[in-house]
Amino acid sequence: MEKGTVKPTITPTITTTTPPPKKYSLRPLKEWRHMRKNGELLGLFFPGFLYILIFSYLPMFGIMLAFKRFRFDKGIFGSDWVGLENFRFFFISEDAWRITRNTVLYEIGYILLTTAFALLFAVLLNEIGRNSSKLYQTALFIPYFLSWVVVSYISYAFLDQQTGYLNTILEWFGMEPHKWYLEKEPWPVILNIASLWKKVGFSTLVYYAGVMGINQEYYEAARMDGATRFQMARKITIPMLAPLITVMLILAVGGIFNGDFGLHYFIPNNQGMTYPTTDIIDTYVYRALRTVGDVGMSAAVGLYQSLVGLVLVVSANAVVRKISQENSLW
Repeated sequence: MEKGTVKPTITPTITTTTPPPKKYSLRPLKEWRHMRKNGELLGLFFPGFLYILIFSYLPMFGIMLAFKRFRFDKGIFGSDWVGLENFRFFFISEDAWRITRNTVLYEIGYILLTTAFALLFAVLLNEIGRNSSKLYQTALFIPYFLSWVVVSYISYAFLDQQTGYLNTILEWFGMEPHKWYLEKEPWPVILNIASLWKKVGFSTLVYYAGVMGINQEYYEAARMDGATRFQMARKITIPMLAPLITVMLILAVGGIFNGDFGLHYFIPNNQGMTYPTTDIIDTYVYRALRTVGDVGMSAAVGLYQSLVGLVLVVSANAVVRKISQENSLW
């Protein structure tokens, strides 16, 4: 550059860009339209959702009671923390092993018997035709709506020592009558029969609905090949119901530690002579806490049952997922 010349200065130009107009998402509006369009389905969904919210999720705030010495004058938040002391009530009990064993074995028996007979009845309902099956469906499903209190009166009519139908039948065959409520040996059989009679109807309808959803072309092809009804049930119906059976079993496994209180309390009539074979965690805790009156201990046992149930569901689903990923819950 020559001497005396002035160096031109370059002034930077700043360009301002106006931001694009904000785009508002139409997703909330679409969701609202979708909800209005399916209002009937939401109406059917809402009672079940409300039931689960009130009886399953809201009580979860009471979990803290398992770690507190609850006092009514102090309330839930003001009661003193005691750590794991409430759990000692159950685990150091002399009857802990017995009632845990009874709870697990009874629930396993209920699950296996109900599943086997429900599948059998579902296949039989499919064989007799839809018109005739309505009568049998009603007969199977009615006991499901009866409370255990009503069922206990029905069982008492059979098991009463003097006027019971069962002792009358035994006398007809020249056999000695039994004092059923004073004997512990026959109650595993009695309780399994009572549970099966009351619960099998619901499971049968679930499996029957699954059978109705199977493509009939499979059965037509099997008939053309000369397959018998038993072969079609074994080779077509049961394999096609395998995913439904797996889901029902996984859900049932989660409730193994939650024994049926009504069945084990009302059917044996709360007779002390039957405790060795009828007592489960729920009935034992109920009788113990009715005397002690400790809310924290009851909450601790409830939390213990829930945690074990969660572990069982996750474990069962993991096992099924290893065997067949399509049949698992998640």
